[in-house]
Amino acid sequence: MNFLPLTPPGETPLRVLTIAGTDSGGGAGIQADSRTFAMLGIHGCVAVVAVTVQNSVGVKGFHEIPIDIVTGQIEAVVSDIGIQAAKTGMLASSEIISAVAQTWRGLVADGTAAPLVVDPVCASMHGDPLLHPSALDAMKSDLFPIATLVTPNLDEVRLIAGIDVVDTASQRDAARALLDLGPTWALVKGGHLRSSSHSPDLLFDGTDFHEFDAERIDTVHDHGAGDTLAAAAASALAHGYSVPDAVAFAKAWVTECLRAAYPHGHGQGPVSALFRLNGQ
Repeated sequence: MNFLPLTPPGETPLRVLTIAGTDSGGGAGIQADSRTFAMLGIHGCVAVVAVTVQNSVGVKGFHEIPIDIVTGQIEAVVSDIGIQAAKTGMLASSEIISAVAQTWRGLVADGTAAPLVVDPVCASMHGDPLLHPSALDAMKSDLFPIATLVTPNLDEVRLIAGIDVVDTASQRDAARALLDLGPTWALVKGGHLRSSSHSPDLLFDGTDFHEFDAERIDTVHDHGAGDTLAAAAASALAHGYSVPDAVAFAKAWVTECLRAAYPHGHGQGPVSALFRLNGQ
């Protein structure tokens, strides 16, 4: 695949901020985002929202970071280091979501905001909740309207839009419903459409549909795939890619990360951005 251009040694690379939770098992969350940033030559900055207690078999609990610390991290990074894009992951509660959204709107007003990719993490891949039930409304009313791109999987689409995607027609209906919530672009990922031998993703901006298809990689080790795709899309947007080109790149990137996935613990292992170290 064609990678993003690397910054020459000694020069400051592009910066992307992830606003998300940790994964103590290192498979998803901020750890997955940081691996993708590093392998793409991006300087990753973080605003930690929650600390999770998890491993390869599930999430045993999480602890939310105080709201002023969450927003303070965002403001500290943007005011000094500067960013070219950002993404969100696990945001845990309605209070945190609203505070992050308010902080971001302030950055927009100041002219210091950047493209924002919202990965609406509602639950872990094992089905363990990572979002308080009351937070879903805040995500839809506060976060989606400020998003450049939202990237839900089919389980998240069902929670957010109330649509069960089973084919192309329902995937298009879901994309329309998501866009009605305010983002500039909506990507309905098809990775959970297990009836297909391919993984069809659909991108919509209110006018045009863009289809992205890839072979379905035969692996059970797909922990962190959603985080990795969103981080790769944010990285491409930081480079000035259009949203369709950024999604195309992210789709190719996560496909290779799935191909390189490895076993890890007693459950589902992570997708691996480390494939790039093999000189590919």
